[in-house]
Amino acid sequence: MKSLDSDKKASKAQSEAGADGSAQAASDNNGFFTPNDKIDFSKVKVESLFEEQVDFDTFSKSDFRAVKVKECVAVPKSKKLLQFTLDDGTGKDRTILSGIHAYYEPEELVGKTLIAITNLPPRAMMGIESCGMLLSAVNNLKDSEEEELHLIMVDNHIPAGAKLY
Repeated sequence: MKSLDSDKKASKAQSEAGADGSAQAASDNNGFFTPNDKIDFSKVKVESLFEEQVDFDTFSKSDFRAVKVKECVAVPKSKKLLQFTLDDGTGKDRTILSGIHAYYEPEELVGKTLIAITNLPPRAMMGIESCGMLLSAVNNLKDSEEEELHLIMVDNHIPAGAKLY
């Protein structure tokens, strides 16, 4: 299926192409538009899949939503926590804390569209109530205990509050 603005994107990509015809990398795409063959996955160790299955009724109770980052700040007195102020489409700001400061600086996340589970019970951390969880992908590097974390970011054309199925 062709997206409604695919012609606009194609013409924009051509206009942004360099003299040699290659597109210049956008400074804020975080790898989102990097082709797989341009990324070195040879050092990645993939964790085994769970063998235990979850029935559909249990899975369908989780409310996955697109959220827009309005503000993101480091939590004082915490080395790990970032405090997100999110637009979840309800008209009321949602606060979620995430222990990802080792992987991201707060200012680079403002304006991004992320995925959150929004119907988890609130949980207090460092005296701040966190109302949900942001989704991320985590993997270890081969022959290492070093971990990589990638926050799940989606196309900014997806509106805040859009439900994922």
